[in-house]
Amino acid sequence: MNLNYKDAGVDTNKEEESIAKLTEKIVNYGEYKNISPKGHYAGLLDLDGILLAMTTDGVGTKLLVASKMDDYIGLGIDCIAMNVNDVVCVGAKPIAFVDYLSFEKPSMKIASEIGKGLNMGAKKSNLTVLGGETATMPEVINNFDIAGTCVGIVEKGKPIISEDVSPGEYIVGMRSSGIHSNGVTLARKSIESSKYTFYDNLRNGMAIGDELLKPTRIYSDVVLDMIEKHEVTGLAHITGGGLKNLKRLGNHKYDIKNPMDPQEIFKFIKDCGNISEKEMYRVFNMGTGFCIITPDPINVINTSDKHGIDAKVIGRVKEGDGVYINGVGKI
Repeated sequence: MNLNYKDAGVDTNKEEESIAKLTEKIVNYGEYKNISPKGHYAGLLDLDGILLAMTTDGVGTKLLVASKMDDYIGLGIDCIAMNVNDVVCVGAKPIAFVDYLSFEKPSMKIASEIGKGLNMGAKKSNLTVLGGETATMPEVINNFDIAGTCVGIVEKGKPIISEDVSPGEYIVGMRSSGIHSNGVTLARKSIESSKYTFYDNLRNGMAIGDELLKPTRIYSDVVLDMIEKHEVTGLAHITGGGLKNLKRLGNHKYDIKNPMDPQEIFKFIKDCGNISEKEMYRVFNMGTGFCIITPDPINVINTSDKHGIDAKVIGRVKEGDGVYINGVGKI
């Protein structure tokens, strides 16, 4: 069996069609101008010269792994990370966050641990958690779900959007902490189809479930440092869709000649589900959690190193279209 994302229950083409249907009738009625680049990571609102960025996201089916392992703290960090990493992609400084936690039946343990995680993520992001909403919906929710919304501001100059990227520039990749919060449905189905359980250990001695629960790395502090000190023309949070997320930065060829070495968990998932290499790169971050487009890669890499995050040049922007991975082809 060659498992893929669609077989696991996630049809990305249907998702795109649904988004198109959702947005086709929406009109902007407010007094402030929407300057959001189509398909980018965060919306942008021009408040008479001050730009407000906004995004919303959750943690996906990672919460099912948390339930299996009875460990929920990382989900709060993930929820912060998925949002602040998107907001910073337009050059905005994340400033505030609200969460939405819904239950089938309220759990004090889950609420407490998620709260601890939200606090840890907020501290790392230098972010104010303003509050949020909790709901009990037994006929709608199975167990629980969490999502959040983050706002940020572009304090100086213009936002960093797709029109700034040019062929010839370098693609610098920053190391992910692991699977992050994307593709977990395929990872779960792959492992569940094998002889292994979430409680078995990988070669590194960590339980599979604990490896999947490693919190999403927060990049906002290092990226803001890069923006302030160096020339940066494009920023990509590598979420669902893997390195295809680079296409959000404009119609170019993104030629990845020297990708990051994927962590052990990715090879394990691939082998369990007999997943093709191309499908792995189309779904997972494969070791690269964030990309910076820059003409100044040396200084960008040095800044990443100072923040304790491994980084390197993984490719170049070229004339053309699509994302190409060395040894894999177009994804």
